[in-house]
Amino acid sequence: MTERVAVVTGAASGIGAACARALSADGWRVAGLDLNTSATELSRTVDVTDRDAVAAAVDGAQAQWGSVDLLVTAAGYDERIPVAEISKDSWDRMLAVLLGGTVNACAAVLPHMRRQGSGSIVAISSELGLAGSEDNVHYATAKGAVIGFVKALALECAGDGITVNSVAPGPTDTPLLEDGSPWREPDYLATLPLRRLVHPDEIAATVVFLAEEGSFFCGEVLSPNAGAVI
Repeated sequence: MTERVAVVTGAASGIGAACARALSADGWRVAGLDLNTSATELSRTVDVTDRDAVAAAVDGAQAQWGSVDLLVTAAGYDERIPVAEISKDSWDRMLAVLLGGTVNACAAVLPHMRRQGSGSIVAISSELGLAGSEDNVHYATAKGAVIGFVKALALECAGDGITVNSVAPGPTDTPLLEDGSPWREPDYLATLPLRRLVHPDEIAATVVFLAEEGSFFCGEVLSPNAGAVI
């Protein structure tokens, strides 16, 4: 079996780290791109808003291992601010990281995947991109835009043997949800059919499924969200 190479953005913590661990456990060579050092085989300190730096990191993984077979875009952050209080800088930064980072990573891997005639891209979105949320307008907007980008890119790349899909988690038990987060409140959890937060390993399992068995998915959004959006 030939080596399979994955690039994971946001690989140092949370969902990105869980995806990197799950892929490594399944035999993938994993390059992690993050502002911080990740526990991946090839860790690169990169700001995903820097297109040239992202491209250089991806090119380095391809040069070292000979291919780029999977991209997982998990880099992101959360910020709860009422819409009237969102500054231009906060708005621009959220879009630059969540949407721009996804676009930059895809632009970096696509030349390699097109030369190979194969590849898989899985973008981490959010159930807030599907259903919205108060005090998360810029986050929900960016995640919703990621879903639109995925659907358009899936159509563009399908003829090249490249699948593009999204995973839209519900509130996930990661450090992004601080102890005082409303998503951890018992009253909120009681509204979820499963009555609990989603675990990062469950998101990672969905990503691995798309990467290894999801060749029949094209532009789809899989939603491991504890029933937050049905």
